[in-house]
Amino acid sequence: QECLTLHLRNAAAKLPSHQRAQFGVFVDRGVDGGQQPGRFKRRQMVLQIVVTARFGVFHWCPSPEGMMMLRDAMGKGRRQATASLIDLSQLNPKTGNTRMKAAVVGEHGLEIKEVDEPKPKPNEVLVRVRACGMNRADAMVASGMAHGRAGGPGTIPGIEFVGEVVEVGDDAQGVKPGDRVMCSGTTGWAEYAVADWGRAVPLPANNMTWTQASTMPVALQTMHNAAVTAGRFKAGEAIMIQGASTGVGLMGLQIAKALGAKLVVGSSTNPERRARLGEFGADLAVDSTDRGWVDRVLEATGGDGVDLIVDQISGYVANANLAATKILGRIVNVGRLGGFTNEFNFDLHAMRRIDYIGVTFRTRSVEEVRDIVQAMKNDLWAAVEAGDLSLPIDSEYALDDAAEAVEYMKANKHFGKIVLSVD
Repeated sequence: QECLTLHLRNAAAKLPSHQRAQFGVFVDRGVDGGQQPGRFKRRQMVLQIVVTARFGVFHWCPSPEGMMMLRDAMGKGRRQATASLIDLSQLNPKTGNTRMKAAVVGEHGLEIKEVDEPKPKPNEVLVRVRACGMNRADAMVASGMAHGRAGGPGTIPGIEFVGEVVEVGDDAQGVKPGDRVMCSGTTGWAEYAVADWGRAVPLPANNMTWTQASTMPVALQTMHNAAVTAGRFKAGEAIMIQGASTGVGLMGLQIAKALGAKLVVGSSTNPERRARLGEFGADLAVDSTDRGWVDRVLEATGGDGVDLIVDQISGYVANANLAATKILGRIVNVGRLGGFTNEFNFDLHAMRRIDYIGVTFRTRSVEEVRDIVQAMKNDLWAAVEAGDLSLPIDSEYALDDAAEAVEYMKANKHFGKIVLSVD
């Protein structure tokens, strides 16, 4: 395999051998006086390297010009140095693609493997992943189940991730290389992932860490869409979040308060978690397995019931939800933590003339999801920038320990978000 010696002033000698290929490099051989692609200006036989606090991964472009392109210049203080050639050990000789580490669903569980780095489509951005927020859908996929079109051996889980943009497709808008972004998408449990440009939101300039940012995309998008767009929530209404101690549920409590709810009700079956819901905006916390919870909600609303329930439980709470929702109220079915099927009181549903609305990202088009992200930003971004919307971090695992993190999530002992670190 072709190996080239990398010379970096005061840097390379200090690195372990497995990190010596992890520098961003741009090489222009100037073959036949050709013009190279992208933003780089042509240079003759110039080898230029950017050394940063966090080392990126070089990319070899197997073109007639024989160039290596700078892809991932990250970190704080950038300084220039010169270099001769670089170790190509990370290159896949069959495809020319750079290899990366990822958590991949195998025949016998989740495995850490070397796979080809993804290539962004015209509407996508390529992101150097720094952290991933874990979600129930990820745990399902990592355990071998399907979630929408994702699932099965060879699948990389991960529906939310954060990092730096290293490449943008020709049709991408509003995002550029070097931007720190929070993304929703797929296959995030890897060193690199792609996302539609409309689902890559620049991080607010408020010193938000990678770990903090990784908890936000799915919770913000899911709860804003459920409560505001589908649920038609308005300031001055009473709202209930079923399953409020989840990450998405805790965000729902905060969004309701931020948008002017007169009463916020949250449910949790765990007494310790239920006791903490008030920290995130709940005026009333109930146990959804307690038959008396409906009476408590009716009492708190003067006998009317809440205007809106955002339901992450379904199953066993379906009929109780109908009783706790006011006439002409709305119920938005977001999750099925309490069961996918159950008996349903059609007569009570009709008597109270309730709008029962189902939502999911699995059957939405790219354009619909872009609209969801933009609507969320319009209503909530000022609160995000001010630090008024945030989630507690229960625990953090390295990408290598993703299987352990999945088992911890399945044990249902966490409060807030579980995060995978990819640094």
